[in-house]
Amino acid sequence: MEQGLDIESLVRAHQADIWRFLRALGCSAHEAEDLTQETFLEVMRRPFEQRSEASTAAYLRLVAKHRLFMERRKQGRMKELEALEGIEEQWAEFARDDGGEGRVEALKQCMQGLEERELRALDMRYRLNLPREEIARALGLSDGGVKNLMERARDKLKQCVERKLRNGN
Repeated sequence: MEQGLDIESLVRAHQADIWRFLRALGCSAHEAEDLTQETFLEVMRRPFEQRSEASTAAYLRLVAKHRLFMERRKQGRMKELEALEGIEEQWAEFARDDGGEGRVEALKQCMQGLEERELRALDMRYRLNLPREEIARALGLSDGGVKNLMERARDKLKQCVERKLRNGN
């Protein structure tokens, strides 16, 4: 192994970012966990020269994406990946210098400002993966009512997160 490559520090600094990146590429939580581990194992087998945090993060994303491509090729699911062109640039913008932790923390804080019904709708949609029709039944709303409720909630969150990031809190 190349002298100076501290794999434990590397994992601590970049594991969450790589996992989130793989989730953005369409991996399930379990698959993202496996591929994140494989990414760091690959780096242990073939060390690289660390130049900066940004270049290290970009290299690790490249390794993770390559591992995902290899997995999809084995599964005969390469077509899914064609729609992901340009996601690395978008991810680099999202992740910035902290692997996206600032945005995640801002989002958690902003979630506290939502109304109970907005929180329930978002939870049912994004955590439980329920269709809008079921959410509408559970909340006593029409399908269109749920759509409007969730759009308003997402807009509130977006504005709040952007404000927090702009103001640095």
